[in-house]
Amino acid sequence: MHFLENARRVVIKLGTGVLTSGSGDLNTEVVEGIAREIAALKMRGLQVVLVSSGAVGLGRGRLGLKQRPKKLSSLQKCAAVGQSLLTELWQHAFEPHGINVGQLLLTREDVRSRKRHLAIRDLFEEMLTEGIVPIVNENDTVSAAEIKFGDNDVLSALVASMTKSQLLIILSTAPGLVDMNGTGEIVPVVESITAQIEAMAGGSGTVVGTGGMITKIQAARLAMRSGCGAFIGSGSDPAIITDLFAGHATGTIFIPSRLPLGSRKRWLAWFEEPRGKLSVDAGAVKALREKGSSLLAKGVTAAEGRFARGEVVSVLGPKGDVVARGLAGFAHEDMKKILGQSSEQIQALYPTRKHVEAIHRDELVLIGR
Repeated sequence: MHFLENARRVVIKLGTGVLTSGSGDLNTEVVEGIAREIAALKMRGLQVVLVSSGAVGLGRGRLGLKQRPKKLSSLQKCAAVGQSLLTELWQHAFEPHGINVGQLLLTREDVRSRKRHLAIRDLFEEMLTEGIVPIVNENDTVSAAEIKFGDNDVLSALVASMTKSQLLIILSTAPGLVDMNGTGEIVPVVESITAQIEAMAGGSGTVVGTGGMITKIQAARLAMRSGCGAFIGSGSDPAIITDLFAGHATGTIFIPSRLPLGSRKRWLAWFEEPRGKLSVDAGAVKALREKGSSLLAKGVTAAEGRFARGEVVSVLGPKGDVVARGLAGFAHEDMKKILGQSSEQIQALYPTRKHVEAIHRDELVLIGR
């Protein structure tokens, strides 16, 4: 495929189930095999970012815990112990190939502010230019619910977007997207993520991981909207990366969008955490999706949360699904005053305002289908 042939920058995400057994023991053979595959890619001139899960699982194994803890502080303890083991594991695996690695531990807070977002992007750029393989993981030792990415599948897609990669490879215990509602076979190619594709996704099937096919589909959608192709395949296949670039790997390939979002709209869509919610009627949804219109207050039925003017809010359709995200044109107090009103009515209330849209179209990005 064209985007595979022209890929120069790749993000590879490895799930906990690939790196460890159910008891948290290291699978060094798999790790060394992935390192060899990445070394081969670098010999071909590709730059590679590795998003590696496994810190909590490794820490759990070292501490002798049979089950994944549910208490946040216990998970953080496992991550603190396991993260150093994970980094050491990758350093040893890449050493025979003369490849340097660098650890990057991220939380959503690190990419929320535009300034910090750009600083991290520049760090990735410098490391990759110098031939260093960044080893990325969520900073589980400090991550609480409000600053978590939620899953390393999502984190890997955000990293692919941030680094302007052409391909995201997600390796896990799953062999690809399986059509459980039809043939029972792996879906080889997905050109767009429809409701039918989403219905094929199930939950996590292991005790060591946090995600499942649902989060992988979410990651693939994010990558596709960023102009990045995605591949989901089994990490137990020692030659899967080589086979993928040779055109005959078993798994599911997701084709990148022909009209990818620009960097600012990618930041609006995925990196910044929404501060509030605007519920809108069916007419507003149609105008946003079919006409590319601004969101007018006339179509807004409710405003939730406390947000300032210029902060990111989610736009919810009549069924509660996220339709769009954007920068609020009014703070939450004012937004509640103008619900359902026409632009003329709002202009009379705020005569000095140049723009009276709830969200201007230049500050809005559509989400989902």
